[in-house]
Order: sequence, then C-alpha cells, then structure tokens
Amino acid sequence: MIEDIRQNINTEIEILREISGYLRRAQYATPSERKLLMVAVDSLRASIRMINNSLPKMLDDITIARKLPRQATKNPDLEKVTFKRFDSRIHVVLNVDDRNKFIKELSISEDLLRRIKKAGLAKKEDSEEGVRPRAYIKVANSLFLKQSMDLIKRGHFKPLAMSLRRANIEVLLSSYVSVILFSALLSIFFSIFIWIFLIFFQFSLDSTPFFFSLVSEGHLTRAFKFLWVPIIIPIIAFMAIYNYPNSERESLARKIEQELPFAVIHMSSISGSGIEPTEIFKIIGTSSEYPTLRREIRKVLNQINLYGYDLVTALHGVSKTTPSPRLAELFSGLAVTITSGGELSRFFEKRAESLLLTYRLDREKYTKTAETFMDIYISIVIAAPMILMVLMIMMQISSVGKMFSPLTVIMLVSLMNILFLVFLNLKQVEY
Repeated sequence: MIEDIRQNINTEIEILREISGYLRRAQYATPSERKLLMVAVDSLRASIRMINNSLPKMLDDITIARKLPRQATKNPDLEKVTFKRFDSRIHVVLNVDDRNKFIKELSISEDLLRRIKKAGLAKKEDSEEGVRPRAYIKVANSLFLKQSMDLIKRGHFKPLAMSLRRANIEVLLSSYVSVILFSALLSIFFSIFIWIFLIFFQFSLDSTPFFFSLVSEGHLTRAFKFLWVPIIIPIIAFMAIYNYPNSERESLARKIEQELPFAVIHMSSISGSGIEPTEIFKIIGTSSEYPTLRREIRKVLNQINLYGYDLVTALHGVSKTTPSPRLAELFSGLAVTITSGGELSRFFEKRAESLLLTYRLDREKYTKTAETFMDIYISIVIAAPMILMVLMIMMQISSVGKMFSPLTVIMLVSLMNILFLVFLNLKQVEY
C-alpha cells in the first residue's frame, strides 16, 4: 500500500507540472486558446482532488502490526486504475466511486490538449526546418565535442558566447564550436575535390555547351597554380560560421528597431491608464503585432515569472543581451525611471518621439540609398550591356576581333540582375 501511495503522489506531481505548463502558456495565448487551456487545467485539478480522496482509506490500511495471511485482503472501496495517455501511462489507486469521474476528467484534458496542439499553440520547438540543423549539431558533437570543451577551457571563443546570446541562437557554445570545426573539416574535403577538378578541367564560356574542357597545360603546373583553393575555402568557411551570430544579431536588431517606435507608442498609451509596468510588458509580449520585439519582451517576463527577479533587475539583465542597442537603451532608461519614481507615461511619450524621429531619418536614408542603387542599376545593368553589344557587333562586322558571344553577355546580364535583386532584398526594410 505504501508503494501505491507513492505512485499516487508521483502522479499528482506530474499533473501539477502539466498544470504549471498550461498556466505559463495561457499568459501568451489568444483568448480562445486561453479558454481551452483553463478548461484543461480545471479538469486536471479535479483529477488531483479525486486522487487525494483515496489517500485517507489507503492510510487506514497501513499499520505497524503484521497482518495474518487471511487478513491481507484488498480494500473493496479502492481500485487500481490505469489510464493510457498520448505520451504516458497513469497508474493510480482511487475510490471505486471516483473511477469513472477520474477517467472522464482525464479524457477531457486529453481531448483539449489535442485541440490546442491542432490549433498550433503547443507546437514542438524543433520544426521541420530545425530537424536538419539539430542532426548536424549532433554529428558535430559526436566528433568534436571534447576538442571544443578543451578550446573553451583555454579561454578561446569568449566573444562568441555573447554573440550567440545576443543573436538568440539556442545552441550551447561547445556545440557551436563543434559545428565550426566540423564544417571546416567538410570544407577541406570539398576544397580538395574542387582543387583536383581544376587540375584536369578548365572553365571557358565559349568552349563547349557545358563550359568545361580538358586542360592543355601540365597537371603539375595547374596543381601549383590552384594550390590556394584547399587553403582559402576552409578559412572562408570557418570565418563565415564564426561570424554568423554577429550577422544574425544585426538582422534581429534591424527588425527590432523597425518595430520599436510603434511598440513604444503602444506602451505610452497603455501606461497612461496607470496600469502596473509588468502588465504593460505582458500586453506587448502577447501581441502578434511585434513578432520580433515580443521575444525580447518575453525574456523580461521569464526573468520575473520563472527566476523571481523584480522588473528593474530583469530590465538590466535583458538589456545586456538584447541584439538591439536602442532596445537596450530603452530598458536601461525604463529601469532608471522606475527606480527614481518617475512618470512612466511621460518617459514613454518622450522616448516614442525620439524613436519616431530616428525612424523617419532611417526611412529617408533608405530612400536616398535606393535612388543611388537605381542610378547604379541603370548604368551597369542596362547601359553597359547595350554599349558592349554594339561594340561586339561592330567588331564582328569589321573583323577586328572577337570579344564575347551573345550568350555570354546574356548570362552576365542575368547574373547581375539576380545579384542586384538579392542585394535589394537584403537591404529592404519591412515598414
């Protein structure tokens, strides 16, 4: 019977953990999803009450005196119940009268959980896009984790740790270093393959329909000529992966700074009603209008709700790791205003004016840059190929010489257009 009591208590602990998870999700859920979550929480609470109802009778069967064999009979008022869930199996001892009610309440919570998952609230952290990178990290750890730990203990890659935090890349430093080493190793094999290929083949736009032909010079000469290939490609791969967190941080910073002026205006209007500062962050964190900024807001809420920090401490902590300098300045200024007893609505109003002015200047700067890009596009992609085609036709007519074939010019123009569109897409702002 003692084992049964222990099993009941362990089941209650697991249910309480599940309730805690639902309550945390409810803070960021939409009204309809929050309603489903609270109904599931009520069902789980009812299940805990039924488990507790069986404890008094279970305790009555526990005695110090040793029972005779004929006395070792089961209590007719208690029954062992097994319920299979989608991710676990529950074994509890309940009152006979509560058995059907308990199964009914668990079935309700199971059905609601499936509906919540179908709605997309309880999605797995690893999406389809994240499966391959996680598998890649697993392979890298299996090969280079020990070497990575040794390098980190020696004091290497310290700036990389902060870059990963500011870029919101949820990978351990040791795992990311393993990825760098593994990628460098793969790039070595790839560069050797390219090097060997260049020894025997050469690239020419006018040679064959496939643009490749066998070389006419000595293989040893070409081997020394392209010896830089297996050296430079691994270095480029290493530097690219090492600097990826910085580029990701800059991208997040741009997105946050595009959303920040409008979010601060929103905060200013909310703070005018005299609401508690933490509630302001909850409203912004649960809003879908600021998809990038709300992740930083939730960091503040997590430090308050999970770690038990006060708002000022949470603001100071998040300001050190946020990707955006403007958001860090906002959090630091807000922490000082709360500590000094300043008026929040006044603070948000002044900061909104400043951020809107900066936003307008950024837009004007982008407009001027777009005009410059337009002039460059007209000069290089439109005018230059036309002049080149005219010169090529004149040289062919006069039999002076041969430059490029029309197919080569078309390919170069197409490539320049693609590169230009990619560059504009990277520089394009969302607002």
